[in-house]
This record gives sequence, structure tokens and C-alpha cells, in this order.
Amino acid sequence: MKTILNIIWLVLSGFWLFLGYLVAGLILCITIIGIPFGIAAFRIGGYALWPFGRTTVERRDAGAPSCVGNVLWLVLAGWWLALAHIVTGIAQCITIIGIPLGIANFKLIPISLMPLGREIVRTDQPFAGR
Repeated sequence: MKTILNIIWLVLSGFWLFLGYLVAGLILCITIIGIPFGIAAFRIGGYALWPFGRTTVERRDAGAPSCVGNVLWLVLAGWWLALAHIVTGIAQCITIIGIPLGIANFKLIPISLMPLGREIVRTDQPFAGR
């Protein structure tokens, strides 16, 4: 079922959201200071491309730098990407078939706003040590 949802997701919104994260990552990687944010954008872009069967967990070793980085991320790219998830989520929830995809879009909003200090893991793997 995850594969079917991922394929439908990829066609309807995943590819376009991935392109948004790719553009944000490339723009952020222009400066040396922005490279960690660009890497985070690429990481989340992969998650936005194929989200079903994966989830995010909070990293316990993330400290104050990730908090400061999340504030910078929110100002630079986070709110644009969250807005893209909101718009596509609402558009997908218009149809009954699209409701699971819209809900998945809404679940991606928190990580698009504050990605640092979070890790993307598969749902079928145990969360040992996290």
C-alpha cells in the first residue's frame, strides 16, 4: 500500500515539492554559511519525494545550534516551503481519494518549518537509541 501511495504522491505533488526543495537547497548552497541549510533542504526534498513508509524523529543530540539554525531556516526558506505544503494539501483534500495525500502534506509542514534537529527514518525499523 505504501508503494501505491508513494507513486500517486509522486505524480500529483511529490515531484513538484521535490523541485521546490531542490531550488531552495541550491539557492542556500550559494554561500558557505548556507551549505548546512542547503543539505537540510536536499534531505527533506528526498523525504517529500517519497514520504510514505518514513517518518521523522527528534534527535536527542541536537542542541542550541539547531534551534538557532531553525530560526534562520524559517526566515530564509521554511515559510515558503510550508506554504507550498498547505496549498497542495488543501488542493488534494478536495477529492476523497486525495485526502490521505493531503494529510501527508499537512504532516510535512512541521519539518518544512523546522528541519534541523530531526532525522528521517523508515517506519519499519525500530527506533533504538532515539
